[in-house]
Amino acid sequence: MGCGKKHDAEGCVCDILKEIVDAQNDVTDDCNSSCEQSINDLLGEEVSTNKDTVPVILYCKDCKPFKGYGARRNRIDCILQSFIFRVKEVDEDCNCALLELLIDPDHKDDCPKSPSDQHTDKLRATGICITVDLDCFCHITCLPAINARA
Repeated sequence: MGCGKKHDAEGCVCDILKEIVDAQNDVTDDCNSSCEQSINDLLGEEVSTNKDTVPVILYCKDCKPFKGYGARRNRIDCILQSFIFRVKEVDEDCNCALLELLIDPDHKDDCPKSPSDQHTDKLRATGICITVDLDCFCHITCLPAINARA
């Protein structure tokens, strides 16, 4: 799978993110391991589920995982970081997406050094959203569907 317009794979990351948003919106209207399996798990096609999120890791064109930063409105003195996101919206016209940072609230270190520093079984939504340009990404990893709003 190539990157961007150079390799006739325009929108490959965008298309997957759009499918995730559509599936998530089917189970909630609030702001094995493959993307297809995670989407099926979210939709409960195999078993009834209360899952509402397909966590994703995006990789920049230099093959490094993308890390997002943000602060809660009531805690601007504390910047949170995450490699793992919930897709909130995808704008196909401008090829950008609104992503929400997911964190492990029990994890003492709010500054993960790699995606493996975050415990995916306890990921929770933060309410911190960032907008990204999807042309900057070449690869996406979908994690198993979870309930991030629990």
